[in-house]
Amino acid sequence: MTTFIEQKTISSELAEQMVRAAKEKARELGIAINAAIVDAGGNLVAFSRMDHAPLLSINIAQDKAYTAAAFGLPTHEWYDLIKDQPSLKTGIVHTKRLTVFGGGYPVRCDGQVAGGIGVSGGSVEEDQACCEAALSLLADKAI
Repeated sequence: MTTFIEQKTISSELAEQMVRAAKEKARELGIAINAAIVDAGGNLVAFSRMDHAPLLSINIAQDKAYTAAAFGLPTHEWYDLIKDQPSLKTGIVHTKRLTVFGGGYPVRCDGQVAGGIGVSGGSVEEDQACCEAALSLLADKAI
């Protein structure tokens, strides 16, 4: 019988570095974003709202990060999974905090979900680019 399971989770230091990287990419793109990092349990670890970033995007960024961590799936992959299933397409989208459009990615360590990142404020493509810039920091780390 297994009594405990070891779980990797993102550190606050890495989370803050990722937020900075996402914001740097946003500046390059000429947009203002909200960037959120959650741990493996979906709890907020780091967050930043750039000046002039949309207020509504505060919760959207956090929900994108939560969705990515909760399911281990980038948020942009959800729609293709549900689009041909009417009960899911009309039902699951009402699940609190579930986001089914781009801008959220899981953060992985040794193949395990260790957290999630969510960005909101630009177009879907811009939000994704900001996430990808932040995730590029992981290329230098043992994951």
